[in-house]
Amino acid sequence: MFNIAVFASGRGSNFKSVFENTSKEKIRICALVSDIKDCGAVEFAIQNEIPVFLVSSKNQTGFLNYQELILQLKKIPVDLIVLAGFLKMIPGFFIDEFEEKIINIHPALLPDFGGKGMYGINVHKAVFESAAKVSGATVHFVDKIYDHGKIIAQKSVDITDLNSPEEIAERVLKIEHELLPFVVEEFADQKIIINN
Repeated sequence: MFNIAVFASGRGSNFKSVFENTSKEKIRICALVSDIKDCGAVEFAIQNEIPVFLVSSKNQTGFLNYQELILQLKKIPVDLIVLAGFLKMIPGFFIDEFEEKIINIHPALLPDFGGKGMYGINVHKAVFESAAKVSGATVHFVDKIYDHGKIIAQKSVDITDLNSPEEIAERVLKIEHELLPFVVEEFADQKIIINN
C-alpha cells in the first residue's frame, strides 16, 4: 500500500479529488495535516475517518510542531506528502527529512505566476492582468523556495473566453482536480523517476 499524507488549509477540494479519484486498492490517505482546525479539509477527513494532525510553528494547544509531525509521519510511514492548498511555508528541516517526497499543486503554469504571495485568487488576478491566453495547473516537487522545485506535470487550459480572475480560478480548479490524482497514481505505480 502506498501511504500519502495530504496537507490542506482550506475547503479541501483537491484533497477530496485525490480521495475520490485514486485507487483505494493501491493508495491510502493515512493523514490529513492542517494549520486550521475548523476548515473544510479537516471536516472531510473526520467524515471519512482519516486521522487529522494539526500543525503550527507557534506553541498552540492541540497543535503539533513540525519536529513532532515528522515523528508521527515517519511512524505511519508516509511514502508521499501532497500539498493541496496548504498555505504555510514548510520549514527547511522538514523538507530535508522528506526530500523529493513532497509535492505541491499550483494553480498556474510554473515558472510563471509563482513565488511568495502567489496563491489562490492572487495567482488568477496576475494571469488575468497579463492577458495570457492559457493558464493551467502545475504539480512540482517542494524545495525551500516557494514554487521552485522540479516540475512533475502540467496541464493547460484555454482562457481566452473568460472575463475575470474568478472565472479563470473556476476553470483551472477543474484541471487541478484531474492533474493531482493522476500524479499521485503515477507515484504509487513508481512511474515518477528522478534522474540526477
